[in-house]
Amino acid sequence: MNIRHSFSALAAILLATALHAEEAKPVDTTPRMAYGLMLKQGDKLIFSPCRDRSYAYVEDVSADGSVTKVLNSLGLDAGKRLYVELLGVLEGAQLKASSVNMARIEGRCQMPGGKEESWRAAGNDPAWALVAGSEYVQLQRYGKPEVVLPYTEFRTEGNLTRYDGAKDNNKLSVRFEKTLCRDAAANGVFGWTATLDLNGQVLKGCAWAR
Repeated sequence: MNIRHSFSALAAILLATALHAEEAKPVDTTPRMAYGLMLKQGDKLIFSPCRDRSYAYVEDVSADGSVTKVLNSLGLDAGKRLYVELLGVLEGAQLKASSVNMARIEGRCQMPGGKEESWRAAGNDPAWALVAGSEYVQLQRYGKPEVVLPYTEFRTEGNLTRYDGAKDNNKLSVRFEKTLCRDAAANGVFGWTATLDLNGQVLKGCAWAR
């Protein structure tokens, strides 16, 4: 009888120790990209992840509340629903957002680019679009031939991300600065300001990570 009680007590101790060890696991506080729709209900910011019926409350932990200011500039506080890509940490039912990668009015969900795409950028006057990832960096310009260069990983130093490539008679320099960029034509705000130089022609616009 005493032996059985001893085994029961030992099992209880081991179970409690295991549970304590599990509870003591460090919380992953690495900011990750969150993709989904956002709206405001009362004084609460509600985030609904893409292809998921769950939701989370958003806490703006950015400097000077810049995330909320950007979203409000697109009409969030006026009742508009936004598609957003936010860098943040999800803790239970709360998303602690620290910066904006993309925010668009009534935009559709865009899943991560994976290995095929690491960056996108676009601009107007003249219209152009850049896609970078996998094996190529592709630049399209209105009324001009497409430019395709070999992909190499974009280098980031501080708030500046860079790429330099050349092939045949084309030389391309790409600079993404970590400052918010508004594109009125796209009804959106993006996390980077883009400057491209193709053979001396300068193109300006916005960029976002994929």
